[in-house]
Amino acid sequence: MKKWIQILYYFTVVVSTLVGLWHFFVPWMFQWYDYLPTEYENLIVGIDYTNYCFSLLLFGLSLMLIVLGRKVLSQNKDVTYFYFFLNAVWIFRACLASFIEPWPLQPIPAAAIGQLIASDTLAVMMTIVSVSLIRANKKR
Repeated sequence: MKKWIQILYYFTVVVSTLVGLWHFFVPWMFQWYDYLPTEYENLIVGIDYTNYCFSLLLFGLSLMLIVLGRKVLSQNKDVTYFYFFLNAVWIFRACLASFIEPWPLQPIPAAAIGQLIASDTLAVMMTIVSVSLIRANKKR
């Protein structure tokens, strides 16, 4: 496996891990609850559950792929599928941001544009690694 693909692999899973970790704190950072009336407790709990489960899954899967990086890069098919799944998650996120339901520009346009660029860039980088893994596996 080429060295730059290995670097790109670890870069993408570390960034994904950091996004998963960061997402645990997003509700407080952006004061989500200030926008919701307190009488909608079920909605607040539902948002929390969705955010915490998403954060844990993204953080955990990405961290697992850091730990199992050698197996992925040595084309262990069973472990490589987890990277492909993570890549699919980021492609889905990029499609949401780019085409399906873009993040509103208000109240902070820079955050919306930054998320769009970051998710698209990460999805492209992960796709490059995935294609490289598929090609290397076919050569074996």
